[in-house]
Amino acid sequence: MSASSTSEAGVIIVGAGQAGSEVATSLRQHGYGGTITIIGDECYLPYRRPPLSKGFLFGEDTLESLLIRNEAMYAKLGIDCRLGNGVVAIDREAHTVELQDGARLGYAWLVLATGGAPRRVSLPGAERGNVHYVRSIPDILALQAAFRPGQRLVVIGGGYIGLEAAAVGIKKGLTVTVLEALPRVLARVAAPEISAFYEQAHRRRGVDVRTGVTIQSLEGRERVDAVVLADGSRIAADVLIVGIGLVPGTGLAERAGLEVNNGIVVDRFARTSDPDILAAGDCANHENEFLGRSVRLESVPSALDQARVAASTIAGKSLSSAAVPWFWSDQYNLKLQMVGLSQGYEEFVLRGDPATESFSAFYLRDGVIISVDAINRPQDFALAKRLVAGRVRASATRLSDEALALKDLLAG
Repeated sequence: MSASSTSEAGVIIVGAGQAGSEVATSLRQHGYGGTITIIGDECYLPYRRPPLSKGFLFGEDTLESLLIRNEAMYAKLGIDCRLGNGVVAIDREAHTVELQDGARLGYAWLVLATGGAPRRVSLPGAERGNVHYVRSIPDILALQAAFRPGQRLVVIGGGYIGLEAAAVGIKKGLTVTVLEALPRVLARVAAPEISAFYEQAHRRRGVDVRTGVTIQSLEGRERVDAVVLADGSRIAADVLIVGIGLVPGTGLAERAGLEVNNGIVVDRFARTSDPDILAAGDCANHENEFLGRSVRLESVPSALDQARVAASTIAGKSLSSAAVPWFWSDQYNLKLQMVGLSQGYEEFVLRGDPATESFSAFYLRDGVIISVDAINRPQDFALAKRLVAGRVRASATRLSDEALALKDLLAG
């Protein structure tokens, strides 16, 4: 370590999100006594992002309720939050980071919790003022003013973000159209039966869901007035939301020469190709022991787990990443809770009737439950987490029979 990184240098965490905040507080829980600095681009203390497209956009969640911890708590823990002045470069040899204002800070350990940025739509006119993305507090503050009854909302992308925003639009009295390029919504994350359920649920509530469409152009001068499709359809628009995925925040890592492959590559202890630099959260392609492979997950539970692993590594405890992935989505009165990854499933089993809007879906491979989607069934979900974690085997007949208790499967 160079002279510019003194014995007083501690941990610098780049990224003031949930992963960054969790690394910092976990370090204190492990008894780490060195300096901890969280550096963020935004001017806000670390906050929760999932409510942005749900309660915060709707207006029922306050800005204060988004905050993970208040300023006094960080001060009590001796965590220095430096906000609105992000890191622009890493000097690995000198063990320093350079901030936007030119300041340099030394580190003993560096944690990259840089999250990601919304994938931009590559169409002329997409930079106009009424085209919005959903990732930050400023994004939503700009959108809230546009979410007025009678406004025509066009959502580009039928993933979770797009569908959640569409649901809020309907509840706020907007006219809503969802455009999805793939043949069905949620195509990358759910079975066709789940996609069909959500398409029908949105249509019943008034959303015009169009799948398998290609956008030809965005019409308008200062604002987008209409979205034109390849088939000639023209959809009038007052406000647009783009939800077509996330680009992991790997720029700093790439410029610093760290290994990057669909995220910052880390091992099961959150270590990058530089032994003094770790990464966690949406930006990290991490080695997961439960899955038996490396994966990049856009999930709050995964980000928190990876953050605890990173803190453990710094504290010399060597906790490895072995958590079972789980996710959730709120749309209208539909709470979807998912555990495991369904890719590569061989059997799909329904438990309950989708028409009641309360059911569960089980994904099996080689007779083993690898993933479960529970819609308005929190008790099923609680048991599903144990079933997936235990790699429990079950027949389609038993899973679909609601007269048989799921907990009995845990007994073998």
